[in-house]
Amino acid sequence: MPLLLNRPSVLVAGATGLVGRQLLGQLLVDRHTGIVHALVRREVQDLPNAERLLHHRIDLTKKLDLPTAGVAYIALGTTIKAAGSQAAFATNDRDAVIAIARAARKAGVTHLAAVSALGADVASVIFYNRIKGEMEAGLAALGFKRLVIVRPSLLAGR
Repeated sequence: MPLLLNRPSVLVAGATGLVGRQLLGQLLVDRHTGIVHALVRREVQDLPNAERLLHHRIDLTKKLDLPTAGVAYIALGTTIKAAGSQAAFATNDRDAVIAIARAARKAGVTHLAAVSALGADVASVIFYNRIKGEMEAGLAALGFKRLVIVRPSLLAGR
């Protein structure tokens, strides 16, 4: 393994999804990135198997204890239909994102990037947009040195 002392370690939550999988691939070929910690909720067999990639199975119903890192990316997201209910959607797309960010902050992360959605707004009458807005507000309250919120439009892909 090449010397990685001067390269920041990175946390990636949502590494098995559409956006997270693409991000993971890019991080693993980036010569400026150190160890990549993929935070996953269930065992996966099809993630890239690279020497700098470590998998960490997390259980969001328990206290999260994450590895030390300087940067974290959160690409968790689903649809209300896939979640099964509005409550389940809010648990995944707001509560889980904030819980991971809070644990990342505790693990030393100073820079966080998270995927939200176009139209995110805490005051929206549209449930989906309101939950995304609440997620963004929760992340902003955690005091990261740098916080990047990405608001893509409709994501297409498998």
